[in-house]
Amino acid sequence: MDIKILHIDSNHPLLWEQLQQSGFMNHEDFTSSKEEIEAKIQDYQGIVIRSRFKIDKTFLDKATHLQFIARVGAGLESIDCDYAISKNIQLIAAPEGNSNAVAEHTLGMILSLFNNLNQADNEIKSGHWNREKNRGHELDGKTVGIIGYGNMGKSFAKKLRGFDVDVLCYDIIENVGDANARQVGLKEFQQKIDVLSLHIPWTPETDKMINGDFINAFAKPFWILNTSRGKNIVTADLVEAMKYGKIYGAGLDVLEYEKLSFETLFHDNDTPEVFQYLLNAKNVLLTPHIAGWTFESHERLAQVIVDKIKLKYNLL
Repeated sequence: MDIKILHIDSNHPLLWEQLQQSGFMNHEDFTSSKEEIEAKIQDYQGIVIRSRFKIDKTFLDKATHLQFIARVGAGLESIDCDYAISKNIQLIAAPEGNSNAVAEHTLGMILSLFNNLNQADNEIKSGHWNREKNRGHELDGKTVGIIGYGNMGKSFAKKLRGFDVDVLCYDIIENVGDANARQVGLKEFQQKIDVLSLHIPWTPETDKMINGDFINAFAKPFWILNTSRGKNIVTADLVEAMKYGKIYGAGLDVLEYEKLSFETLFHDNDTPEVFQYLLNAKNVLLTPHIAGWTFESHERLAQVIVDKIKLKYNLL
């Protein structure tokens, strides 16, 4: 077999090792610019990426022998998918690889917000013992709404089975509900939920989806969790809703201001005013895009990618 694969991001070593054992020829280049990679990509049949740069039309036109693009992650927004498919390039992703990690992180966020865990911890470490101020809420009896009921949404709903909660899901695909979540239309969804959790990709349809009009359509104030993509929420509208009490609190693992690589937030010190609000708000919990970034998912993501590449070439 004469299949050469270029790895442009580091991943769990099992990915490289198992591909090599299966007869693929691995090459790595973690430092060259996009233009330098483009200059040699015609020599490769496969490429393994995370999110270092965008695989756009310019790149794909130079990749004249490319047979697949494998992204070690869930989303494919860094790839011009339609153009790649038009060139008969198979797109491989691994949303099932980190769905459990995302679900556990999301559950941890809501429990922390409800019980003021981070705030209370900071206060005690600063010498303050405030019991009444940190009286919490219970998840039992609430209605949890999940937007996007794919691998991530389903995994989160499964984690909620141990709580006495109603779980509703909303998705553009019909009949995805299951024993863990009842699928409803958007109107019913917005009438009933107390907690909103986003598990959607970043697409033209979801970009800025959670804006002022969308938030105000909910019948009750609610908590919001976002472990999907930052640009699905208009941060300024989120902050405004928090100021007037329509949103009780927010757990955000992703932010509108993230760069495409997800590795940096700001390249300069120009912090937007609304982001400064999030930094100072006690009812906001922030994490640096790590919901799916566990030691276990690191290995699982790599294994899913290996298996899918091997399946493509009938090597399983």
